[in-house]
Amino acid sequence: MLTVALRTLRTRWVTFTGSFVALALGVALLTVTGLALASSLDAPDRAPRRFAAAPVVVRGQDTLRVPTPVGDRTEKLAHPRAVPAETVARLKGLGRVVEDRTFAVRAADGTVLTGHPWSTAAFTPYELTTGRAPKSQDEVVAAGTDTRPGTRLRTDRGTVHVVGTAEPRTTSQQSEPTGPSDPTLFFTDTRAARLSPSAPTQLIVTAPPAAVRAAVTDAPGVQVLTGDARRLADPGPDRDAEALTAMNALFGTAGGVTAFVSVFVVASTFAFAVAQRRREFGLLRTAGATPGQIRRMVGAEALLVGVLASASGCVLGGYGAPHLAARVVAADLAPPWFVIGDHTWPYHLGFWTGLLVALLGVAAASWRAGRTGPAQALREASVDAGAMTWGRWLCGAGLLLAAAVTLVLALADDPGELLHRKTYVSRPMLLITAVALLAPVLVRPLTRLLARLPGATGMLVRENAAAGVRRTAAIAAPVLVTVGLAGSLLGAPATVNAAKAAETRARTAADFVVTPRGDTVLDPVTLRRLRAVPGADVSVTSSSAVYVLEEGVALIKSEARAAEPDALAATARLPLAAGRVADLDDGSIIVNEEWERHRVGDRVDVWLGDGTRRSLRVAAVLRTGTGDNGVYVTPANAPGARADRVDVRLRDEGAAAAVGAALRKAAGESAQVRDADAWVRATHPETNRSTRYGLFLVLGIALLYTGISLVNTMVMATSDRVRELAALRLAGATRAQTLRVVAAEALTVVALGGALGLLVAVLNLLGMRAALALLEVPAGIRIPWPVLGTVLAGCAVLAVIASVVPAALALRRTPAHAAT
Repeated sequence: MLTVALRTLRTRWVTFTGSFVALALGVALLTVTGLALASSLDAPDRAPRRFAAAPVVVRGQDTLRVPTPVGDRTEKLAHPRAVPAETVARLKGLGRVVEDRTFAVRAADGTVLTGHPWSTAAFTPYELTTGRAPKSQDEVVAAGTDTRPGTRLRTDRGTVHVVGTAEPRTTSQQSEPTGPSDPTLFFTDTRAARLSPSAPTQLIVTAPPAAVRAAVTDAPGVQVLTGDARRLADPGPDRDAEALTAMNALFGTAGGVTAFVSVFVVASTFAFAVAQRRREFGLLRTAGATPGQIRRMVGAEALLVGVLASASGCVLGGYGAPHLAARVVAADLAPPWFVIGDHTWPYHLGFWTGLLVALLGVAAASWRAGRTGPAQALREASVDAGAMTWGRWLCGAGLLLAAAVTLVLALADDPGELLHRKTYVSRPMLLITAVALLAPVLVRPLTRLLARLPGATGMLVRENAAAGVRRTAAIAAPVLVTVGLAGSLLGAPATVNAAKAAETRARTAADFVVTPRGDTVLDPVTLRRLRAVPGADVSVTSSSAVYVLEEGVALIKSEARAAEPDALAATARLPLAAGRVADLDDGSIIVNEEWERHRVGDRVDVWLGDGTRRSLRVAAVLRTGTGDNGVYVTPANAPGARADRVDVRLRDEGAAAAVGAALRKAAGESAQVRDADAWVRATHPETNRSTRYGLFLVLGIALLYTGISLVNTMVMATSDRVRELAALRLAGATRAQTLRVVAAEALTVVALGGALGLLVAVLNLLGMRAALALLEVPAGIRIPWPVLGTVLAGCAVLAVIASVVPAALALRRTPAHAAT
């Protein structure tokens, strides 16, 4: 039988090529995302940068460690502690101690620079290249800027005189600078201490490491850093871990989506390829072939195509992975050090998955073909009959029921779970598969609804689609995936972000919000000026955190805001489930319903942002909402927190213009004043940049593949209709009329796939809307109509070209010759 199959390959090379292309590209996608995911599991070893020349660095406590029955639990402190004064005194007896201070400096042009004391420069990669060291309080050495000695620089810290410049030094072993090149100003030590008066959180000690460790033994949490551990003193020491987490999420999502798309399209393509050969199978059965021989022949063909295509896909994936890595680095979705590593398991995963899907894709179709009698097979070859088998009904209905049941359970147990990315990425896959399996049931009614063309063309489009249910469903499948994924993956975060913005606006009673420019805080002078503005209630708040041990083993960090109770009550409309904001005091806390203990009057043991342990009374409880309703404490319970927001509420609505002008004057250049609506728009954009780029990267890969698959399936389907098109010509249709029918059919099938995809997206988003309603968050669903329109238009263009061109080539022969 395999010999017969090989000899008939010449007449069905289009189907063979289509199956090969679909599988090879699917395996390539799996390999690319697998290699990217494997390469994001580990970060490269990084040498210390900022204090590479320091013999020893001593850091204050920056980690909260809580013992539990199952081991210690740790969390990074929101406000690291300073090195204790008595410890500093002991260290000074061992050798020179240099205090490190870091503070923001804003230039008049808006550039944010980092300030440091000059004495730390000797231990950094910077070296003085021009000029001299600063000597007076208005003198600085600039690094990482284009200033030159003699330049006078206006800043929010006063006008400074640049007396020298420094650059990262280059060692003899490397051609690139070794240190940071961020804009930096080095002040005198005295001036730096005035600008950043808080006790330093890290010190440089020129003493033997053993002696330093002995001196800090009675200081809990104080760290002594030497060797490569000094990198923990670099700015953002956790940046590599954070980058790995972000990349794992990105490539994990990409891998899940591309795996689903690849498996879905490959299985659909292989099943369609087998279904196209019903006439051939009928003839073979008539000639005496047994059902087992038919199945073995189809299985052997799938095995051959699977091996060749999977191997080709692995090669293509290995070539494409470095290009993907370069793309994500260029888009700032990955750090500059990210490259594709030498991993083998993604190749195995891609190859064996591709081969397995190819075999499974033809299994059901070949089993059914083998069981069909010769006369019945020839009869089904002309008109689809029984496209909905009991297995298809069972699987489709089962998946649809599973989607409904999981939705109901999530709404009943934890509605917020439906707002998480892992949920709104996976749920559309379940719905897409269910709708695709049940698509043959919907083909006839939807086609008659969509194909309302007048005359013979409309009649032919409707009847051809109804007669070729399998073909119509197979062509619509890539469009269904494309529209369903685009609508769900872009609509879900837009819906969540809109809900968060609405929630934020609802709990803000302020008319104006003042925030610092850039990633800085509001200085005391600016705060005094803002508080002095007449005709307004001013609430100064700061970001902090509290930590609580739940169920005795889980250390949970909760974002917190520190505020004075009376001012908070005047400028906020907190979504209270119980209690009053006015009851907040230095001995209490406002929590939300997610906390294990959340009854008003309960006492909870917490650790503050600097690690101090406190027992606080629950003064009020907030509704859970979308998860942004955090914790509120008084400033006394947020040690180390710096003001980063000022909410202002007018006492007289008619004084908005005067108060706004007074606020802008008080804020000066260091802060910006916005009305509440503008502040919400700025802090809650539709989708943040990295999320948007990440989603477009994931969708771009998947949609490119589904676009190619659409063309592939369309070519396969059109090549199988040569006799049908010839019969239409023999019935009197002109070549142009025949091509118009083909184009109209292609557009109808795309519209059908688009309608089914839109149904999937809407069902997915309605589930999120139900969750938001249960969470009492006012928001509607957001459907990305421009993107869906663009995607659908692209699918329509591809489908028309991929159907009309092969049909036009086939119609070059005479109708009588093509019909034979």
